Amino acid sequence: MLKTDKVKTHVIFPSELIEAIDKSVGGRKRSKFIVEATKEKLEELKLRQALEVAAGSWKDQNHPDLKTQKDIRAYLKKTREITDKRIRRFSE
Repeated sequence: MLKTDKVKTHVIFPSELIEAIDKSVGGRKRSKFIVEATKEKLEELKLRQALEVAAGSWKDQNHPDLKTQKDIRAYLKKTREITDKRIRRFSE
């Protein structure tokens, strides 16, 4: 389905919720608001699922060079320097 395709559907909402939406964004913008809120919720669910799949994948024994704050800061500094060099190279 293309992003421009639209489907009309029947969804039942509590009247108080519809009143709150209409009061906040106006009745003429209700559908747009619901679509945007649904997209945000789906992205949140997708992220939560990805985090659940990845949970426990980091093991300290696999990264002995990143055990202390000092190690992590040094790693980040080195990574940022490499990135900065790449950016400068591409912008020349």
